[in-house]
Amino acid sequence: MQLTTWLQLVPGRPFRRAGHRTALVAAGLPLHLAVVPLWLWLVGTLAALVPAVTPLPVLLTLVALPVLLTLAVTPLLTVGQRRRYRALVGKDLPRPAVPGPGRNWKSAVRRLTTRALWRQVCYHAVAGPLLAVLDLAVLAVWAVALVAASLYVWIWALPSQWRVTDVGYTTQAAYITAGGLALLFLGPRLTGALVRLETRAAEVLLGPSRTEKLARRVADLAESRAGVLDAADAERRRIERDLHDGAQQRLVSLAVNLGLARSTLGDLPEDARKVIDEAHREAKEAIAELNNLVRGLHPAVLEDRGLDAALSGVAARLPIPVRVAVDLPQRPSPTVEAVAYFVVSEALTNMVKHAQATRADVTVDRIGETLLVVVADDGAGGADLAAAGGTGLAGLAKRVASVDGTFSCRSPAGGPTVITVELPCAP
Repeated sequence: MQLTTWLQLVPGRPFRRAGHRTALVAAGLPLHLAVVPLWLWLVGTLAALVPAVTPLPVLLTLVALPVLLTLAVTPLLTVGQRRRYRALVGKDLPRPAVPGPGRNWKSAVRRLTTRALWRQVCYHAVAGPLLAVLDLAVLAVWAVALVAASLYVWIWALPSQWRVTDVGYTTQAAYITAGGLALLFLGPRLTGALVRLETRAAEVLLGPSRTEKLARRVADLAESRAGVLDAADAERRRIERDLHDGAQQRLVSLAVNLGLARSTLGDLPEDARKVIDEAHREAKEAIAELNNLVRGLHPAVLEDRGLDAALSGVAARLPIPVRVAVDLPQRPSPTVEAVAYFVVSEALTNMVKHAQATRADVTVDRIGETLLVVVADDGAGGADLAAAGGTGLAGLAKRVASVDGTFSCRSPAGGPTVITVELPCAP
């Protein structure tokens, strides 16, 4: 701990990155002053022509010319600023969203009216000259500090006669050298503060706005969430295949062997036969439970034959008649398809358990880029989306929301209950 404290007091530490930062300040000076001559020329020309009787078109042309020239050089100056930060301090300034290039006049107007372009113009025409004043001040501090700190070198370079005749120079030189050393240690802090100020100004005016950053963040989060959902769906598929090809096949083989043993071994004692019968029955129940588990993870028929066949299989297993109508010109993405399947399956299961319905209708249709799923029954109604238990509609709503879908449930007392789900589909 003491060694770390001592290292922080080493005189060379403040100058560790001072060279790169000072180079950044020096390289920014010509870029910050690039458009100043245009505006000085405008001010001088107007000062000379306004007192005289000058036609209005001429004045408008004189005003518009520096603006147009500034707009023309702004992209080049912005590229120079980005390269300056990347080359000297290794920082990449984020790029704002700008319209793509076009050859018609509408594209040109659209590019000229973007906020990103005018923020860059504000940086080069207003913030740049102000920063140039600070750049000059910091560079002047460095120049004065270096000259003052090396004053004895300059003195000893003078002829010896001058040093002998002016004996009092040593006291003054000592004060000046001490001041120069103080400025040398102050220079890195001033440079660092100026670099932070310039970087902040560049990020705000040359980079994307807060709205654009939020939009990019939302897009990145949506993309990452889609990746997580796809990964989870792929993992469910893998588990389903492993169970179907591994444990399920072993249980089927065990049930077959137990059935063969029960039918072929006729001379077994009654107790042994009861044990084999019980084991055979448990094996068949385990197979049925595993089938339900695999179907709940990701049914193989959904992946092989699509949503129509999978929902028809769900309807066939229910104790009440269910009409299934699926009209899909092309299959949606696997994730959306899985969400639609599980929503319909869970809704039908809840209907059988709680709604006391005698029939149900399932309609799946694709309208534009939206997959519309409607599940209706003639039950008692009264389903509550906000209920914590029972129907589990809140869980269905969360599953639908995971893919940016919408979920609505209309279930007045006495029925009927209509569940409507809209899922976005990629083309």
